[in-house]
Amino acid sequence: MQTLTVDFIMSLDGYGAAEGWPGFWGMEGPEYLAWLGEQERHAALMGATTYRLMHGFATQAPGEQGMDALTAQPKIVFSSTLQEPLPWANSRLITGGAVEAVRKLKAESDLPLRTLGSLSLSRSLLTAGLVDRYRVVVFPVITGATGRERLFDGYPDLKLDLVEHRTFDGRLQLLEYVPTVLDGPPAP
Repeated sequence: MQTLTVDFIMSLDGYGAAEGWPGFWGMEGPEYLAWLGEQERHAALMGATTYRLMHGFATQAPGEQGMDALTAQPKIVFSSTLQEPLPWANSRLITGGAVEAVRKLKAESDLPLRTLGSLSLSRSLLTAGLVDRYRVVVFPVITGATGRERLFDGYPDLKLDLVEHRTFDGRLQLLEYVPTVLDGPPAP
């Protein structure tokens, strides 16, 4: 059985992106970028919006911020609006239910699975109890006025057990957890 990791980057106030800010809020450093390049080979799971965005980045800036590596890795795209053939190399389209498809992928895949962005997809997989690890890298910015894509809106209550932490470039915080979906707040 393969593992599934939800992988996010976020501002300190919980946003996944912000209007007018560059990728990684302009704070990616050599230590962090090297770590990204060292990640084990995996299949990236994403929705249509993330697919379109990342494919655009890969097309406009090949080689930048690991885009060639992302192009080379397997990508599984969940969408009812996209159609085959997908133009980005190594991309596979699944048009049916993501939860059942990921349950099957976890059982049959020869690679670990990781989400790439895709807030709705990640939320549905977490709610279904399919996520083994929840990993965020916190960037030291607050984007209250320009932030968009709040990461945790609509999530169920979770208990998170810390299993890994690290600081990159003296400012970025990696936090990796094993999540447990709760039915509600724990009893006192």
